[in-house]
Amino acid sequence: MGLPTVATLAVAASCASLAAWLWLTLARGMFWRTDVRLPPHTAPARWPSVAIVVPARDEAAVLPLSLPSLIAQDYPGEAEVILVDDGSTDGTGRLALRIAAEQPGLPLTVVSPGAPAPGWTGKLWAMRHGISLARTAHPAEPDFLLLTDADIAHEPDSLRELVAAATSADLDLVSQMARLRVAGLWERLVVPAFVYFFAQLYPFRWINRPGARTAAAAGGCVLLRTSAAVRAGVPDRIRQAVIDDVSLARAVQDSGGRIWLGLAERVDSIRPYPALADLWRMVSRSAYAQLRHQPLVLAGTVAGLTLVYLVPPAALLAGLAAGQPAVAWAGGLAWLLMAGTYLPMLRYYRRSPALAPLLPFTALLYLLMTVDSAVQHYRGRGAAWKGRTYARPSDA
Repeated sequence: MGLPTVATLAVAASCASLAAWLWLTLARGMFWRTDVRLPPHTAPARWPSVAIVVPARDEAAVLPLSLPSLIAQDYPGEAEVILVDDGSTDGTGRLALRIAAEQPGLPLTVVSPGAPAPGWTGKLWAMRHGISLARTAHPAEPDFLLLTDADIAHEPDSLRELVAAATSADLDLVSQMARLRVAGLWERLVVPAFVYFFAQLYPFRWINRPGARTAAAAGGCVLLRTSAAVRAGVPDRIRQAVIDDVSLARAVQDSGGRIWLGLAERVDSIRPYPALADLWRMVSRSAYAQLRHQPLVLAGTVAGLTLVYLVPPAALLAGLAAGQPAVAWAGGLAWLLMAGTYLPMLRYYRRSPALAPLLPFTALLYLLMTVDSAVQHYRGRGAAWKGRTYARPSDA
């Protein structure tokens, strides 16, 4: 029996890619839909107390836009902001105090926990310190913790809406994926795809259904019941996690908590990524950690990205050039499904639908970023971010 011909392999690859896209479109939790917003909610009879914890390391460039939005929260209950200055060298803590002094609103406390203890990532060490302070600074610990990044800006009713959703649906964790900045050319090309790929990996509808086995959160905006954090043992339980948001959601879910994740309408990331190199660092610093530092998983990921995203346009063009209509049709239909499922995300980001057919090119960039993440890991650089390197974080 002879080896399969190139034509046979082309037909098999194009049909496999089309089958993959039919499955993704119809059976992957409708991941491509962008209508998963905060569940229906009403105001609680008593507004619970909230501590807003903001880990911050060298964030002086974004604090003037983000911190005032937290201090200005229009929240009917008791609330405070705790900014944890994680070893900043740019005056982040001093700037935060100056901003608070110039703007009336929620009280602000700035603390510095010092260098992370062995076995901790910097963000989680800062988060631990902020949560501990929130629980011990007053006679009664807060009912909820809002864990939000220093580059996230909230509309004035953001906290109120989050708490109302959590209390109405009896949720232990409510997370919104902030709308990321898409001003520059590379941001427009890469950022919507980042959220699209995340939703494909962690379909929101699967996460949000009762008894779900899929867990994820978006670290920029996480409202967490304090009792659920204690029950789950976080952040101590996940102290080495580089992908801390997914690890946090999994810990809460594993301890019996109910979690919810959706897209934000009134929460925005203001951090700029003007150059491809900036976006490259954002993705590559944690991509191999997402694959649990497993070479076989990396190989499978590269093969999967190639089959799903790169084969369709290649099959269409090769099929047309070689006069193989079956290959061309399968590749073209797969590419059409790919672009069609990407359109809702482009609409959510208010971007041109003309970007949809370019998704294979963006996927190629992500493939290269993932490979680069593995290369950096084996060079001993691991997950590098803001002057710190985490060589091999735990799978927690």
